[in-house]
Amino acid sequence: MRKYSASAIAVLSLVLVGAPGSARAQNDAATTINHIANAYTLVPNITYRTVSNWEAKLDIIQPRGLTAPNPTLIHYHGGGWTAGTKESATISLLPYLQMGWSVVNVEYRLSDVALAPAAVEDSRCALRWVYKNAKQYNFDVNKIVTTGNSAGGHLALVVGMLPASAGLDNTCAGDRSGGSNAPGPSNTDELKVAAVVDWFGITDVNELLGGPNRRSYAVAWLGAMMNREEIAKQVSPMTYVRAGIPPIISVHGDADPTVPYSQKQRFHQALDGTGAAHELVTVPGGKHGGFTDAEQLKNYAAIRAFLTKHKILTGTGAGTSQ
Repeated sequence: MRKYSASAIAVLSLVLVGAPGSARAQNDAATTINHIANAYTLVPNITYRTVSNWEAKLDIIQPRGLTAPNPTLIHYHGGGWTAGTKESATISLLPYLQMGWSVVNVEYRLSDVALAPAAVEDSRCALRWVYKNAKQYNFDVNKIVTTGNSAGGHLALVVGMLPASAGLDNTCAGDRSGGSNAPGPSNTDELKVAAVVDWFGITDVNELLGGPNRRSYAVAWLGAMMNREEIAKQVSPMTYVRAGIPPIISVHGDADPTVPYSQKQRFHQALDGTGAAHELVTVPGGKHGGFTDAEQLKNYAAIRAFLTKHKILTGTGAGTSQ
């Protein structure tokens, strides 16, 4: 498998920090580029499953020379389940790389390839692939965090919350007999994630199919299936609110025109009654992403504090999260 060069990762770092407009910006850019370029390697386009002759791929970005299990972020891109690519989201992963984490950046079937629940099935299979390949890539299965924005936030939530009994893992590669000598987890095994970092993700798909909160991207993802309401419920995080789910932190603008903020309010209100750890970070006046630098500093500070509180992040800087 081909690895991207350090210079390719350095370019991504430069894009993140932007053109140097001050001495501080220049120093920040130099520090970020130097750390990412020298400390990380990227293994692109690993096929984690093949379904209906379509190859689902993921990228792995991780510290060089790992010899022990490392905290691992699984990222799902946004795009309303109808658009988007894993590559388009690579820059947003840099804050986690600076924490010293391994990152798995996942693509999944969009609506022009397969309608719901295909994207959820693929996303769950990616989690099972991480478990199966944890030893080879030094993924710490006790410190797996799922994340994504918009539709990716939805997938991060549902992947972290779904019980195996929901049946959406049934097409994943693995030991379908449940034998103890399987090379990977059985499709009936419960796979835990340590936390979910949700960026303005959908939590109630049904609500987006009609009425005042109807959204065309949700309608396109469910198509004209006769049982689309049933499937929408099956893939909605709201369906799986219960005790025992992983800690969840959500970031959402209260003026989001794409994913109703009211959904996130109802979701966290529902979590209140379960005893599950959760936090809603509201961006006042925030739209569907595009937050300011100052807002993002607050958002990531809240995320770091949340992950530290739940003993997933234990360091304070790059390379100290283990």
